[in-house]
Amino acid sequence: MSGRIFTSFSIGLFTIIPAGDPTPNPCGLPIVLGKKGAFGSGEHETTASCLELLPAIPGIKGSHALDLGSGTGILALAAARLGATEVLAVDLEEAAAVSCQENVVLNNLESQITTLCGELSAVEERCFDLILANIYADILLPLADQLVRVTHSGGHLLLSGVPLQDKFDIVQRYTRLGCSVVDSRIGEEFATYLFVRP
Repeated sequence: MSGRIFTSFSIGLFTIIPAGDPTPNPCGLPIVLGKKGAFGSGEHETTASCLELLPAIPGIKGSHALDLGSGTGILALAAARLGATEVLAVDLEEAAAVSCQENVVLNNLESQITTLCGELSAVEERCFDLILANIYADILLPLADQLVRVTHSGGHLLLSGVPLQDKFDIVQRYTRLGCSVVDSRIGEEFATYLFVRP
């Protein structure tokens, strides 16, 4: 994995800090990330949109969350910082799962976040209050039934990584399954949607 160079920066309530760097002042809710690893240090518009929407999700404190396609684990880390009791971070790529686990340790959040290398089918017996999925529309569409099924009634799905040309398909697919759009962010290239399951 290649290294990445970034300096501390803030998004919404959060401050993203490269491992080994001093904590900036002022500092929001800190998320420390290793300087090498998987996709997702927060600069990308999809990740930034998720970080902006996360704090407004009702009931996140004390919730059980699933971060599917977790990459660095930045969304799992953010949910834990907001008080999620248990977050399961799942990624197909072993390198991403390793990177995520390293970041969990850097943030001392091992008691709240579990990392798993696998796919959604590995956790289908569970149910979650919050689904975080910053992955491509061509994955979000075929997984729609499963994602809604593993979400508790009244739970939320924060879906991102949706190219603008696919946004109507995503909204239609999830609303047909009974979900309602609560909030959204339309970026330059991607859309992010927050749904609630009835």
